[in-house]
Amino acid sequence: MDTPKPYAIPKQLVLDAFRRVKENRGAAGIDGQSIEAFEADRKNNLYKIWNRMSSGSYFPPPVKAVEIPKKAGGSRMLGVPTVADRVAQMVVKMTLEPLVEPVFHPDSYGYRPGRSAIQALGVTRRRCWQYDWVLEFDVRRLFDNIDHDLLMRAVRWHTDNPWVVLYIERWLRAPFQMLDGTVEARGKGTPQGGVVSPVLANLFLHYAFDAWMTRTHPDKPFERYADDGVVHCRTEADAEKLKADLETRLAECGLELNLEKTRIVYCQDDDRRKSYPNTSFDFLGYTFRPRRSKNSAGRFFINFSPAVSRNAQTAMRETVHKWRMHLKSDKTVDDLSRMFNPIIRGWIQYYGRFYKSELYNVLLYIDRQLARWAKLKYKKLARGQLRATHWLGSVARRQPALFLHWQMGVRPAAG
Repeated sequence: MDTPKPYAIPKQLVLDAFRRVKENRGAAGIDGQSIEAFEADRKNNLYKIWNRMSSGSYFPPPVKAVEIPKKAGGSRMLGVPTVADRVAQMVVKMTLEPLVEPVFHPDSYGYRPGRSAIQALGVTRRRCWQYDWVLEFDVRRLFDNIDHDLLMRAVRWHTDNPWVVLYIERWLRAPFQMLDGTVEARGKGTPQGGVVSPVLANLFLHYAFDAWMTRTHPDKPFERYADDGVVHCRTEADAEKLKADLETRLAECGLELNLEKTRIVYCQDDDRRKSYPNTSFDFLGYTFRPRRSKNSAGRFFINFSPAVSRNAQTAMRETVHKWRMHLKSDKTVDDLSRMFNPIIRGWIQYYGRFYKSELYNVLLYIDRQLARWAKLKYKKLARGQLRATHWLGSVARRQPALFLHWQMGVRPAAG
C-alpha cells in the first residue's frame, strides 16, 4: 500500500497525460530518451512521475534548446523538454486548462481546444468587409519575455491547487541547455515548445491584451492567435490611437510591440477606394488584400479577401524540393502517392479554404517534380520534360484519385 502523499494526483491522470503526449509525438529532450524508449518501461516510468509529483519532489530537468528556421527568415529558439517532463507538464495542463478556458476571450484562437486558425481567418475576412481599417500587430518574442510575477498572479487567481502552482513555478525557472551544452538560467519567459507553455501564454495575454481591449476599446473587435493578431477599426485615427495605446499597454506588462510587423492597413475594395500605402496584411499564412472576385450573377468586382501568402507558397515549394522525388526512381507512382498525399492533403485543407486558385502554382510545382521523377525512372521518357509531363497527364486521367490535387482538377501541364 502506498504511503499517503502530500498532493492527491490520480494515477489515471498521469496515464492519460502520457497518452496525449504520445499522440503529439515530438523529439527527445536532453536525456535522449524517445517516446518509444519511454514506453518500453511505461509502468515504471509513469510511477516515478506520479510518485515524485505527488510527494512534491519532482524537479524538471533543463530544457533542450533547439534552433528552428522561421518561414519569414531568421530563426527562433524552441525548448524541448524530456518525454517524462512533457508527461508531467501535461498533467498540470489537463488540470489548469479547464479552469481558464471558460474565461478566455472568444476571439482568442491559438492553442485552444475547439478553436482553429481557419476559424480565425473566417472571422477576420468577414470583419474586414465590415470595418475599413485594420491594425495588424505582433508581440515581440512573447514566450521569451513573459513576466513570471505577473503570470503567477494570474495563475493563483484561477486556481488555489498547491501542486499546480508549485510545478508551474518550477517550470518557469527550469534552465535552458544551449546548443553548445552550456546551461543558461532564465528569469522570465516560458519555453516555446513546452506542453504547458501555450496555456500560460494565453493566460498572460488574456489579461495583457484581450481583457484590456474589452475594457478600453470595446468598439474594436479583434482576432488573436498567440502573439499575432489583427484589430478592426472604423477610422484611420482610431487605428493610430490604438497602436499608441497598445504599445504603452504591452510595455506596462513587460512586453514589446514588434513595430516591424505592426502596421495600419486600409481594406480597399470596390466601395472603399481611398489611396493608402498599406492595403494588405499577412495573418496565419494568408495574405489579405484586394482581389478580383465574381459574384453570383457572374459579375467581377474587387473584394478584400484572403489567399495563401507568398511566404507560405515558398515554404511549401521548398518542402517539395526537399522530398528529392527525382532520386526516388526505386519507387512507383503509387508509392509516391502514399508518401506525399498526407502532406498535400494538409496543405489543401488549410491553404485551399479561401481563394483556392492561389494554391494552384504550388500544386503544379508538385506535378513538375513528379514529371522530373518519371523522366529519370523511365528510359522512354528521358528525352525531355514535355514527354514526361504528357505521360503524367495520362496517368492523371486514368487515375484521378491517385493524388489529391488531381481530384481538384489541377492536372499536369507542360511548361
